[in-house]
Amino acid sequence: MVNVKLLNPFVLAAAEVLQTELGVTAKRGQLRLHEETYVTDDITVLVSLVGDAWGVVMMGLSFETATAMVSKMLGEDVPAFNDLAQSGIGELGNVIAGLSSTKLGAVGYETNISVPTLIAGKGSRISTFDIPRIVVPLETEYGTLTLTLAVKESKK
Repeated sequence: MVNVKLLNPFVLAAAEVLQTELGVTAKRGQLRLHEETYVTDDITVLVSLVGDAWGVVMMGLSFETATAMVSKMLGEDVPAFNDLAQSGIGELGNVIAGLSSTKLGAVGYETNISVPTLIAGKGSRISTFDIPRIVVPLETEYGTLTLTLAVKESKK
């Protein structure tokens, strides 16, 4: 069973960052539980957590969604998923993960996050071994950002 105290900080942080950076209200789609190997989207930002809660958070989106989001963030057209777009999406993932870590701390889970890793290209397979993943689609006018959370409490 997934601890809601571990899930909510990520969903709330992502919605808050999308509102701040893009001026959009994200609509949460249907939650799903996945246990099979994760398969990456066009773009996946991967951030690891260690501490009272540990695991990995993956944020997946299409090339079109990524370029639309970066264009909005920069206030200029970014027509392709170039170095600038990669940097923008990496930073968006970093800000979401950082705020999630802060929100986790507020509910009693002190964590540290890794530097984000950006995987460009659909179809890479990532195993989270024995940690089931909660998939949370966040729908915006720019497209869907899918949070995939494989996080659990550390044994104390």
